[in-house]
Amino acid sequence: SIFFSLMSPHPEELPGFYYDPEKNRYFRLLPGHNNHNPLTKDSIQHKAMECKRLRLLEEEEKQNQKTTRAGLNSSVLLQKRQLGLLNSTSYCRLVHELKVNCMQRRKIEIHSPDSSVAGTNNFKIIVADVACERIFTVNDVEHGGCKYGIINLSGLGKESLTVEMYDNLYFTNRKVNSVCWASLTHPDSHLCLMGIAETPGCASLLPASLFSSTNPGDRPGMLCSFKISTAWSCAWCLNPQADSCFSTGLTRRVLVTNVVTGHRQTFGTSSDVLAQQFATQTPVLYNGCRSGEIFSIDVRQRNRKGHSWKATRLFHGSAVTSIHLMEDEHYLMAADMAGKIKLWDLRTAKCVKQYKGHHNEYALLPLHVNEEEGLLIAVGQDCYTRIWSLQDAHLLRTIPSPHPSSKDAIPSVVFSSRLGGSRGVPGLLMAVKQDLYHFSYN
Repeated sequence: SIFFSLMSPHPEELPGFYYDPEKNRYFRLLPGHNNHNPLTKDSIQHKAMECKRLRLLEEEEKQNQKTTRAGLNSSVLLQKRQLGLLNSTSYCRLVHELKVNCMQRRKIEIHSPDSSVAGTNNFKIIVADVACERIFTVNDVEHGGCKYGIINLSGLGKESLTVEMYDNLYFTNRKVNSVCWASLTHPDSHLCLMGIAETPGCASLLPASLFSSTNPGDRPGMLCSFKISTAWSCAWCLNPQADSCFSTGLTRRVLVTNVVTGHRQTFGTSSDVLAQQFATQTPVLYNGCRSGEIFSIDVRQRNRKGHSWKATRLFHGSAVTSIHLMEDEHYLMAADMAGKIKLWDLRTAKCVKQYKGHHNEYALLPLHVNEEEGLLIAVGQDCYTRIWSLQDAHLLRTIPSPHPSSKDAIPSVVFSSRLGGSRGVPGLLMAVKQDLYHFSYN
Protein backbone atom coordinates (compact mmCIF):
# COMPACT_ATOMS: atom_id res chain seq x y z
CA SER A 1 0.00 0.00 0.00
CA ILE A 2 2.94 2.31 0.62
CA PHE A 3 4.09 1.86 -3.02
CA PHE A 4 0.67 2.79 -4.43
CA SER A 5 0.39 5.75 -2.03
CA LEU A 6 3.67 7.14 -3.32
CA MET A 7 2.47 6.86 -6.90
CA SER A 8 -0.75 8.78 -6.19
CA PRO A 9 -0.76 12.62 -6.31
CA HIS A 10 -2.23 12.81 -2.77
CA PRO A 11 -0.59 10.13 -0.58
CA GLU A 12 -2.99 8.61 1.93
CA GLU A 13 -2.47 8.91 5.67
CA LEU A 14 -1.07 5.75 7.27
CA PRO A 15 -1.41 5.18 11.02
CA GLY A 16 1.98 5.59 12.72
CA PHE A 17 3.63 7.05 9.60
CA TYR A 18 4.39 10.55 8.35
CA TYR A 19 4.69 11.37 4.63
CA ASP A 20 7.44 13.88 3.74
CA PRO A 21 6.54 15.53 0.40
CA GLU A 22 10.11 16.82 -0.11
CA LYS A 23 11.70 13.37 0.18
CA ASN A 24 8.66 11.60 -1.32
CA ARG A 25 8.64 8.85 1.27
CA TYR A 26 7.09 7.76 4.57
CA PHE A 27 8.78 7.94 7.99
CA ARG A 28 7.69 6.14 11.12
CA LEU A 29 6.36 8.41 13.89
CA LEU A 30 8.09 7.90 17.22
CA PRO A 31 5.96 7.82 20.41
CA GLY A 32 6.55 10.28 23.26
CA HIS A 33 8.59 13.46 23.62
CA ASN A 34 11.64 12.16 25.51
CA ASN A 35 13.68 11.04 22.51
CA HIS A 36 16.72 13.05 21.45
CA ASN A 37 15.33 13.55 17.95
CA PRO A 38 11.64 12.61 18.07
CA LEU A 39 9.55 12.70 14.93
CA THR A 40 6.19 13.47 16.49
CA LYS A 41 3.04 15.08 15.11
CA ASP A 42 3.64 18.21 17.22
CA SER A 43 7.14 18.75 15.85
CA ILE A 44 5.96 18.06 12.28
CA GLN A 45 3.10 20.54 12.57
CA HIS A 46 5.37 23.14 14.16
CA LYS A 47 7.91 22.75 11.35
CA ALA A 48 5.19 23.09 8.69
CA MET A 49 3.77 26.21 10.39
CA GLU A 50 7.22 27.79 10.63
CA CYS A 51 7.91 27.12 6.92
CA LYS A 52 4.59 28.76 6.02
CA ARG A 53 5.31 31.78 8.23
CA LEU A 54 8.77 32.33 6.71
CA ARG A 55 7.35 32.00 3.20
CA LEU A 56 4.62 34.59 3.91
CA LEU A 57 7.18 36.96 5.48
CA GLU A 58 9.36 36.62 2.39
CA GLU A 59 6.40 37.39 0.12
CA GLU A 60 5.57 40.49 2.17
CA GLU A 61 9.17 41.74 2.07
CA LYS A 62 9.16 41.36 -1.72
CA GLN A 63 5.85 43.31 -1.74
CA ASN A 64 4.16 40.34 -3.40
CA GLN A 65 1.09 40.73 -1.20
CA LYS A 66 -1.89 40.03 -3.44
CA THR A 67 -5.40 41.30 -2.82
CA THR A 68 -7.92 38.59 -2.03
CA ARG A 69 -10.51 40.00 -4.45
CA ALA A 70 -9.84 39.62 -8.17
CA GLY A 71 -9.22 42.88 -10.03
CA LEU A 72 -8.90 44.99 -6.87
CA ASN A 73 -6.39 47.78 -7.63
CA SER A 74 -6.47 51.57 -7.49
CA SER A 75 -6.73 52.18 -11.25
CA VAL A 76 -9.63 49.73 -11.71
CA LEU A 77 -11.48 51.21 -8.72
CA LEU A 78 -11.05 54.76 -9.99
CA GLN A 79 -12.19 53.77 -13.47
CA LYS A 80 -15.32 52.04 -12.14
CA ARG A 81 -16.05 55.07 -9.94
CA GLN A 82 -15.78 57.45 -12.90
CA LEU A 83 -18.04 55.22 -15.02
CA GLY A 84 -20.65 55.25 -12.26
CA LEU A 85 -20.33 51.50 -11.62
CA LEU A 86 -19.49 52.05 -7.95
CA ASN A 87 -21.39 54.25 -5.51
CA SER A 88 -19.40 56.27 -2.96
CA THR A 89 -20.01 53.78 -0.13
CA SER A 90 -18.74 50.78 -2.11
CA TYR A 91 -15.83 52.80 -3.47
CA CYS A 92 -14.70 53.86 0.03
CA ARG A 93 -15.02 50.30 1.34
CA LEU A 94 -12.92 48.85 -1.49
CA VAL A 95 -10.30 51.59 -1.07
CA HIS A 96 -9.98 50.57 2.59
CA GLU A 97 -9.53 46.95 1.50
CA LEU A 98 -6.80 48.01 -0.92
CA LYS A 99 -5.06 49.92 1.87
CA VAL A 100 -5.17 46.83 4.11
CA ASN A 101 -3.42 44.75 1.45
CA CYS A 102 -0.75 47.44 0.92
CA MET A 103 0.21 47.80 4.62
CA GLN A 104 3.95 47.39 5.17
CA ARG A 105 5.66 46.57 8.46
CA ARG A 106 8.30 48.74 10.09
CA LYS A 107 9.88 48.18 13.47
CA ILE A 108 9.57 51.05 15.93
CA GLU A 109 12.51 52.10 18.03
CA ILE A 110 11.33 52.50 21.61
CA HIS A 111 12.82 55.31 23.71
CA SER A 112 12.20 55.73 27.41
CA PRO A 113 13.29 58.18 30.13
CA ASP A 114 14.34 55.09 32.07
CA SER A 115 16.86 53.22 29.91
CA SER A 116 16.33 50.02 31.93
CA VAL A 117 12.66 49.84 30.90
CA ALA A 118 12.59 49.88 27.09
CA GLY A 119 12.97 46.64 25.18
CA THR A 120 13.77 44.38 28.12
CA ASN A 121 10.43 42.66 28.80
CA ASN A 122 7.93 40.85 26.58
CA PHE A 123 4.69 42.63 25.72
CA LYS A 124 1.64 40.80 27.04
CA ILE A 125 -1.20 43.29 26.42
CA ILE A 126 -1.51 46.66 24.69
CA VAL A 127 -4.76 48.66 25.00
CA ALA A 128 -5.34 52.06 23.36
CA ASP A 129 -7.41 54.88 24.87
CA VAL A 130 -10.48 56.09 22.94
CA ALA A 131 -8.56 58.85 21.13
CA CYS A 132 -5.67 56.45 20.36
CA GLU A 133 -3.21 59.01 21.78
CA ARG A 134 -1.78 56.60 24.35
CA ILE A 135 -1.36 52.87 24.74
CA PHE A 136 -1.30 51.15 28.11
CA THR A 137 1.14 48.25 28.10
CA VAL A 138 1.44 45.21 30.31
CA ASN A 139 4.84 43.52 30.07
CA ASP A 140 5.87 40.19 31.56
CA VAL A 141 9.00 40.30 33.69
CA GLU A 142 11.45 37.48 34.31
CA HIS A 143 10.55 36.73 37.93
CA GLY A 144 6.90 36.03 37.07
CA GLY A 145 5.13 39.33 37.54
CA CYS A 146 4.13 42.22 35.28
CA LYS A 147 5.33 45.75 34.62
CA TYR A 148 2.93 48.46 33.48
CA GLY A 149 3.55 51.54 31.38
CA ILE A 150 2.08 54.04 28.94
CA ILE A 151 3.33 54.65 25.40
CA ASN A 152 2.64 58.11 24.00
CA LEU A 153 1.85 57.79 20.27
CA SER A 154 2.34 61.45 19.35
CA GLY A 155 5.70 60.69 17.72
CA LEU A 156 4.47 57.85 15.52
CA GLY A 157 4.82 59.83 12.29
CA LYS A 158 8.44 60.57 13.15
CA GLU A 159 11.42 58.23 13.33
CA SER A 160 10.72 56.89 16.81
CA LEU A 161 8.16 56.81 19.61
CA THR A 162 8.48 58.51 22.97
CA VAL A 163 7.74 55.96 25.68
CA GLU A 164 6.92 56.79 29.26
CA MET A 165 7.20 53.52 31.15
CA TYR A 166 8.01 53.18 34.85
CA ASP A 167 8.13 50.39 37.39
CA ASN A 168 4.67 50.16 38.90
CA LEU A 169 4.66 51.45 42.44
CA TYR A 170 2.05 49.14 43.96
CA PHE A 171 2.03 45.80 42.17
CA THR A 172 5.55 44.62 41.52
CA ASN A 173 4.61 40.96 41.13
CA ARG A 174 0.97 41.07 40.14
CA LYS A 175 -0.09 39.30 36.96
CA VAL A 176 -2.82 41.00 34.91
CA ASN A 177 -5.71 39.11 33.30
CA SER A 178 -7.62 42.09 31.97
CA VAL A 179 -7.33 45.88 31.68
CA CYS A 180 -9.55 48.71 30.40
CA TRP A 181 -9.39 52.51 30.31
CA ALA A 182 -11.73 54.37 32.68
CA SER A 183 -13.11 57.93 32.32
CA LEU A 184 -13.57 59.25 35.86
CA THR A 185 -12.33 62.85 36.10
CA HIS A 186 -11.86 63.26 32.32
CA PRO A 187 -11.79 60.92 29.27
CA ASP A 188 -9.48 57.95 29.88
CA SER A 189 -8.15 59.39 33.14
CA HIS A 190 -7.76 56.04 34.90
CA LEU A 191 -7.12 52.34 34.29
CA CYS A 192 -9.02 49.33 35.64
CA LEU A 193 -6.67 46.40 36.26
CA MET A 194 -7.77 42.88 37.11
CA GLY A 195 -4.80 41.12 38.68
CA ILE A 196 -3.94 37.82 40.29
CA ALA A 197 -1.19 38.00 42.87
CA GLU A 198 -1.74 34.69 44.61
CA THR A 199 -5.28 33.79 45.62
CA PRO A 200 -7.40 35.86 46.00
CA GLY A 201 -6.73 38.32 43.20
CA CYS A 202 -7.17 42.07 43.14
CA ALA A 203 -9.21 44.70 41.27
CA SER A 204 -7.62 48.14 41.11
CA LEU A 205 -8.37 51.55 39.64
CA LEU A 206 -5.19 53.53 38.95
CA PRO A 207 -4.82 57.12 37.68
CA ALA A 208 -3.11 57.23 34.27
CA SER A 209 -0.98 60.13 35.53
CA LEU A 210 0.81 57.58 37.70
CA PHE A 211 2.76 56.66 34.55
CA SER A 212 4.22 60.04 33.67
CA SER A 213 7.46 61.97 34.04
CA THR A 214 6.21 64.16 36.91
CA ASN A 215 7.92 64.15 40.30
CA PRO A 216 7.09 60.84 42.06
CA GLY A 217 6.09 62.83 45.14
CA ASP A 218 3.33 64.55 43.17
CA ARG A 219 1.80 61.36 41.83
CA PRO A 220 -1.70 60.43 43.04
CA GLY A 221 -2.33 57.12 44.69
CA MET A 222 -4.75 54.45 43.53
CA LEU A 223 -8.41 55.36 43.83
CA CYS A 224 -9.82 51.92 44.48
CA SER A 225 -8.41 48.47 45.24
CA PHE A 226 -10.02 45.37 46.70
CA LYS A 227 -9.41 41.64 46.85
CA ILE A 228 -11.55 39.32 44.76
CA SER A 229 -11.59 35.80 43.42
CA THR A 230 -9.82 35.29 40.09
CA ALA A 231 -10.94 38.04 37.69
CA TRP A 232 -11.26 37.30 33.99
CA SER A 233 -12.58 40.55 32.55
CA CYS A 234 -13.47 44.17 33.27
CA ALA A 235 -15.42 47.04 31.69
CA TRP A 236 -16.05 50.73 32.44
CA CYS A 237 -19.50 52.31 32.10
CA LEU A 238 -19.87 55.58 30.16
CA ASN A 239 -23.64 55.85 30.56
CA PRO A 240 -24.57 58.69 33.01
CA GLN A 241 -27.25 56.51 34.66
CA ALA A 242 -24.48 54.26 36.01
CA ASP A 243 -21.81 56.91 36.36
CA SER A 244 -18.40 56.08 37.87
CA CYS A 245 -19.05 52.34 37.73
CA PHE A 246 -16.89 49.50 36.54
CA SER A 247 -17.67 45.83 36.26
CA THR A 248 -15.55 42.81 37.03
CA GLY A 249 -16.17 39.41 35.50
CA LEU A 250 -15.35 36.75 38.08
CA THR A 251 -15.74 33.03 38.63
CA ARG A 252 -19.52 32.46 38.51
CA ARG A 253 -20.45 36.06 39.29
CA VAL A 254 -20.41 39.67 38.09
CA LEU A 255 -19.42 42.49 40.43
CA VAL A 256 -20.42 46.09 39.59
CA THR A 257 -18.63 48.72 41.71
CA ASN A 258 -19.29 52.46 42.04
CA VAL A 259 -15.82 53.88 42.70
CA VAL A 260 -17.14 57.13 44.22
CA THR A 261 -19.73 55.74 46.68
CA GLY A 262 -18.15 52.31 47.11
CA HIS A 263 -21.55 50.65 46.49
CA ARG A 264 -21.33 47.15 44.99
CA GLN A 265 -23.83 44.91 43.21
CA THR A 266 -23.27 41.19 42.78
CA PHE A 267 -24.98 39.10 40.10
CA GLY A 268 -24.54 35.33 40.37
CA THR A 269 -23.93 33.43 37.13
CA SER A 270 -23.69 29.75 36.28
CA SER A 271 -20.31 30.16 34.57
CA ASP A 272 -17.08 32.21 34.60
CA VAL A 273 -17.47 35.62 32.91
CA LEU A 274 -14.59 35.93 30.42
CA ALA A 275 -15.65 39.04 28.45
CA GLN A 276 -17.61 42.21 29.22
CA GLN A 277 -18.72 45.50 27.68
CA PHE A 278 -21.15 48.22 28.75
CA ALA A 279 -23.59 49.80 26.33
CA THR A 280 -23.31 53.59 26.04
CA GLN A 281 -26.93 54.51 25.28
CA THR A 282 -28.31 52.49 28.21
CA PRO A 283 -26.80 51.27 31.53
CA VAL A 284 -26.70 47.69 30.26
CA LEU A 285 -23.74 45.33 30.69
CA TYR A 286 -23.09 42.51 28.19
CA ASN A 287 -21.27 39.40 29.42
CA GLY A 288 -19.66 36.46 27.61
CA CYS A 289 -19.21 33.23 29.59
CA ARG A 290 -17.08 30.09 29.60
CA SER A 291 -20.29 28.11 29.03
CA GLY A 292 -20.79 29.88 25.67
CA GLU A 293 -23.70 32.00 26.93
CA ILE A 294 -23.87 35.77 26.30
CA PHE A 295 -26.35 37.72 28.42
CA SER A 296 -27.08 41.32 29.38
CA ILE A 297 -27.75 42.93 32.77
CA ASP A 298 -29.50 46.25 33.41
CA VAL A 299 -27.36 47.51 36.30
CA ARG A 300 -30.12 49.84 37.57
CA GLN A 301 -32.01 46.88 39.00
CA ARG A 302 -31.24 45.36 42.37
CA ASN A 303 -29.42 42.08 42.28
CA ARG A 304 -31.65 39.04 42.29
CA LYS A 305 -31.00 35.35 42.63
CA GLY A 306 -31.42 33.04 39.67
CA HIS A 307 -31.59 34.08 36.02
CA SER A 308 -34.57 36.44 36.19
CA TRP A 309 -32.37 39.54 35.76
CA LYS A 310 -30.87 38.29 32.48
CA ALA A 311 -32.25 40.15 29.46
CA THR A 312 -30.75 39.32 26.05
CA ARG A 313 -29.47 35.74 25.93
CA LEU A 314 -27.35 34.33 23.08
CA PHE A 315 -25.45 31.06 22.88
CA HIS A 316 -22.13 29.98 21.34
CA GLY A 317 -20.99 26.37 21.22
CA SER A 318 -17.76 27.17 23.06
CA ALA A 319 -16.36 29.58 25.68
CA VAL A 320 -16.85 33.22 24.66
CA THR A 321 -13.48 34.99 24.78
CA SER A 322 -14.35 38.46 23.47
CA ILE A 323 -17.42 40.60 22.74
CA HIS A 324 -17.79 43.95 20.96
CA LEU A 325 -20.99 46.00 20.90
CA MET A 326 -21.40 47.85 17.59
CA GLU A 327 -21.95 51.62 17.57
CA ASP A 328 -25.71 51.48 16.87
CA GLU A 329 -25.97 48.96 19.76
CA HIS A 330 -28.28 46.72 17.70
CA TYR A 331 -25.49 44.26 16.88
CA LEU A 332 -22.89 42.41 18.96
CA MET A 333 -19.72 40.71 17.69
CA ALA A 334 -18.47 37.71 19.67
CA ALA A 335 -15.56 35.25 19.40
CA ASP A 336 -15.16 31.89 21.10
CA MET A 337 -12.60 29.16 21.84
CA ALA A 338 -13.67 27.16 18.80
CA GLY A 339 -12.33 29.97 16.60
CA LYS A 340 -15.81 31.13 15.59
CA ILE A 341 -16.53 34.87 15.22
CA LYS A 342 -20.23 35.73 14.91
CA LEU A 343 -22.20 38.94 14.43
CA TRP A 344 -25.49 38.82 16.38
CA ASP A 345 -28.60 40.92 15.84
CA LEU A 346 -29.66 41.75 19.41
CA ARG A 347 -33.25 42.55 18.33
CA THR A 348 -33.90 39.07 16.93
CA ALA A 349 -31.21 37.17 18.95
CA LYS A 350 -29.99 35.61 15.69
CA CYS A 351 -26.54 35.27 14.14
CA VAL A 352 -26.47 37.32 10.90
CA LYS A 353 -22.81 36.90 9.85
CA GLN A 354 -19.87 34.61 10.54
CA TYR A 355 -16.20 35.52 10.00
CA LYS A 356 -14.17 32.43 9.13
CA GLY A 357 -10.46 31.69 9.45
CA HIS A 358 -9.82 32.71 13.07
CA HIS A 359 -7.82 30.14 15.09
CA ASN A 360 -8.37 29.58 18.80
CA GLU A 361 -8.56 26.57 21.12
CA TYR A 362 -7.94 27.87 24.64
CA ALA A 363 -6.71 31.51 24.74
CA LEU A 364 -8.52 34.70 25.82
CA LEU A 365 -8.03 36.62 22.57
CA PRO A 366 -9.65 40.05 21.91
CA LEU A 367 -11.56 41.30 18.86
CA HIS A 368 -10.84 44.72 17.34
CA VAL A 369 -13.62 46.37 15.33
CA ASN A 370 -13.15 49.58 13.33
CA GLU A 371 -16.53 50.56 11.90
CA GLU A 372 -15.18 53.75 10.31
CA GLU A 373 -12.89 51.70 8.06
CA GLY A 374 -15.29 48.73 7.91
CA LEU A 375 -12.74 46.26 9.31
CA LEU A 376 -12.57 43.45 11.88
CA ILE A 377 -9.15 42.45 13.24
CA ALA A 378 -8.30 39.42 15.41
CA VAL A 379 -5.04 37.68 16.35
CA GLY A 380 -5.26 33.90 16.45
CA GLN A 381 -3.63 31.40 18.74
CA ASP A 382 -1.48 30.49 15.71
CA CYS A 383 -0.01 34.06 15.98
CA TYR A 384 -1.48 35.22 12.64
CA THR A 385 -3.26 38.59 12.56
CA ARG A 386 -6.33 38.39 10.32
CA ILE A 387 -8.36 41.27 8.88
CA TRP A 388 -11.92 40.85 7.55
CA SER A 389 -14.38 43.12 5.76
CA LEU A 390 -17.15 43.92 8.24
CA GLN A 391 -19.73 44.18 5.49
CA ASP A 392 -19.42 40.80 3.77
CA ALA A 393 -17.14 38.84 6.18
CA HIS A 394 -14.49 38.43 3.44
CA LEU A 395 -11.00 37.61 4.81
CA LEU A 396 -8.86 40.44 3.40
CA ARG A 397 -5.42 39.68 4.75
CA THR A 398 -3.48 37.26 6.96
CA ILE A 399 -0.37 38.82 8.51
CA PRO A 400 2.37 36.47 9.79
CA SER A 401 4.12 37.28 13.06
CA PRO A 402 7.72 38.52 12.79
CA HIS A 403 8.58 35.96 15.51
CA PRO A 404 8.17 32.15 15.49
CA SER A 405 4.75 31.16 16.84
CA SER A 406 4.52 30.05 20.48
CA LYS A 407 2.18 30.46 23.46
CA ASP A 408 4.24 33.35 24.84
CA ALA A 409 4.58 35.13 21.48
CA ILE A 410 0.94 35.79 20.50
CA PRO A 411 0.90 39.38 19.17
CA SER A 412 -1.24 42.07 20.81
CA VAL A 413 -2.56 44.65 18.34
CA VAL A 414 -4.26 48.05 18.09
CA PHE A 415 -5.82 49.39 14.88
CA SER A 416 -6.94 52.98 14.28
CA SER A 417 -7.36 55.51 11.50
CA ARG A 418 -5.74 58.07 13.85
CA LEU A 419 -2.89 56.55 15.85
CA GLY A 420 -1.56 59.47 17.91
CA GLY A 421 -4.78 61.50 18.10
CA SER A 422 -6.80 63.65 15.68
CA ARG A 423 -3.72 64.46 13.58
CA GLY A 424 -2.26 60.99 13.93
CA VAL A 425 -1.36 58.44 11.31
CA PRO A 426 -3.54 55.47 10.33
CA GLY A 427 -2.42 51.89 10.74
CA LEU A 428 -1.94 48.77 12.81
CA LEU A 429 0.31 48.55 15.86
CA MET A 430 1.62 45.09 16.73
CA ALA A 431 3.43 44.25 19.97
CA VAL A 432 5.14 40.86 20.03
CA LYS A 433 7.92 39.62 22.32
CA GLN A 434 10.01 42.74 23.09
CA ASP A 435 9.25 44.52 19.80
CA LEU A 436 6.69 47.03 18.59
CA TYR A 437 5.79 47.31 14.89
CA HIS A 438 3.75 49.79 12.86
CA PHE A 439 1.94 48.73 9.69
CA SER A 440 1.37 51.93 7.71
CA TYR A 441 -2.14 52.35 6.29
CA ASN A 442 -2.36 55.08 3.68
